[in-house]
Amino acid sequence: MNPSSTICLSLTFLHIQSTQMTLFLCFLLLFLLSSASACDRCLHHSKAAYFSNASALSAGACGYDSLALGLSGGHLAAAVSSLYKDGAACGACFQIRCKNPSLCSSAGTRVTLTDLNHNNQTDFVLSSRAFRAMANKGMGQAILKLGIVDVEYKRIPCEYKNQNLAVRVEESSQKPNYLAIKLLYQGGQTEIVAMDIARVGSSNWNFMSRNHGAVWDTSRVPAGALQFRFVVTAGFDGKWIWAKTVLPADWKTGVTYDSGVQITDIAKEGCSPCDDSPWG
Repeated sequence: MNPSSTICLSLTFLHIQSTQMTLFLCFLLLFLLSSASACDRCLHHSKAAYFSNASALSAGACGYDSLALGLSGGHLAAAVSSLYKDGAACGACFQIRCKNPSLCSSAGTRVTLTDLNHNNQTDFVLSSRAFRAMANKGMGQAILKLGIVDVEYKRIPCEYKNQNLAVRVEESSQKPNYLAIKLLYQGGQTEIVAMDIARVGSSNWNFMSRNHGAVWDTSRVPAGALQFRFVVTAGFDGKWIWAKTVLPADWKTGVTYDSGVQITDIAKEGCSPCDDSPWG
């Protein structure tokens, strides 16, 4: 994992004075720690196991619940803490393939991160559907019988055709004093490391905190229609993304709202070897 990302995340979660200061320090650290070997996709080697029940992953630490099954057709994954990044990597997409060519395809499978893997014996625990999808045609049951396999993997951009980043208002929200939201369908190859909220038309921004996984909350809820801005990792740097009108003044719990924006940026890593070529 890129050490600069770890430092920026640590700064964000410490809630130092302001989001603006967090962004400035992140930019500075990212610049200082930039590597000459900048990769869009770094190749990693580990092992992967699987859960027989996909609901174990959909009910995972990211908080997607049943919505997880709609993210990648049930191809879900739990990842170790270094990949989970305290929830910042929830919704991240990875391509994984097993290293036995007689058993597995060269394309492997694409998964969405929905949970934290507490077992450090493998970097990933996949849904059985995703685990089976790594196999060559007709070899699905054979790979399941192994239970655990050697794999290589890389982070890849998430792509949601005709789908913007979405904001779901959680049932725990209590208008007008508390708002909890869940971010869905985050595109690109980035993490959201900070988030602010303000009334539409106002420049008086309040920071939101990551409650857990993909869920952010605040007890300082502005009145009226609401806008959001996000700090996302991009390249060896970071950037603001501004969703100017997201929640109406009469927002409701349990409802998912279109942010009107989508993230397409790619956060580069410093590593060797790079693997920017497509698999399959």
